[in-house]
Amino acid sequence: MPVIYDVLMSTVSQSIDRQSIAAAERLIRPYIRYTPIVRIDAADLGLAAGPLVLKLELLQHTGSFKPRGAFANLLTRRAPPAGVAAASGGNHGVAVAYAARRLGLPATIFVPEVAAPAKLERIRGYGAELVVGGAVYAEALAASEDFVARTGAMPVHAYDQPETMLGQGTVGCEIEQDAPDIDTLLVAVGGGGLIGGIAAWYGGRVRIVGVEPETAPTLHMALAAGFPVDAPAGGIAADSLAPRQVGALMFPIAQRFVDRVVLVPDAAIRDAQRLLWRELRLVAEPGGAAAMAALTSGRYRPASDERLAVLLCGANTGAVDFDRSSG
Repeated sequence: MPVIYDVLMSTVSQSIDRQSIAAAERLIRPYIRYTPIVRIDAADLGLAAGPLVLKLELLQHTGSFKPRGAFANLLTRRAPPAGVAAASGGNHGVAVAYAARRLGLPATIFVPEVAAPAKLERIRGYGAELVVGGAVYAEALAASEDFVARTGAMPVHAYDQPETMLGQGTVGCEIEQDAPDIDTLLVAVGGGGLIGGIAAWYGGRVRIVGVEPETAPTLHMALAAGFPVDAPAGGIAADSLAPRQVGALMFPIAQRFVDRVVLVPDAAIRDAQRLLWRELRLVAEPGGAAAMAALTSGRYRPASDERLAVLLCGANTGAVDFDRSSG
């Protein structure tokens, strides 16, 4: 990576800090839900006994954390007559469509063919123009960039934009307020806007552990290389955790404040989905259950006295079929 580019990204990422995230939280507060935590005994999930905090961000408007970044963008930037445009694996598109409708703005959302039908239905339901095309997120992003160039619409990036990261970082504000005693927080990683914002909020005061599918090790590969690199983009969470590269803005933050990245197989993610439904009656999409999969699969093993929290970040999936035996 060119040195001047590396310095530029580091400089911009420095503006994504605790003070700026707190200001974003005050701005978007009227438009988002303060999502709850639940404290359980890990033994309830068949794990080693001990306290466990779950942040239920899957109860946010639109079923994921994404409205935080969407509203941070739309409330701080002036949209032109062409409205706003976003590329998304699904959840970001749903959130931008929702925020645009709340604020009376036209929205055009570009998604790849791997996007879940449940997410497409919600985008259409919020009145946005939906464009489906391309095999992966990167191709949808290219189509959205072409649309922006032709129409002058305001782009709202899913993760690699300061406003987006500031909005996502507000999850950290809530977790700290409700669970100030935690030592470690497990967070799923796609493009990195969520973990980057949260890591910037905590600034090293809590151990932040990223979790990625083995089939999409985006941040894992970037940290090994020392800069964002192209990574595989597949697996059951491909519609939410499989960009081509991790965001350039979040990367310097991750280098400073993300303790490590744990990789989990698709089978572990599916098992975590089933477990959350069976024991807690929580419906999580694959990306939303990935952080829990690190714990339930043993890929992350907390110390006996470690105070652990897991962020459950998305619930946009189809009919509940995790436990076919339930009637």
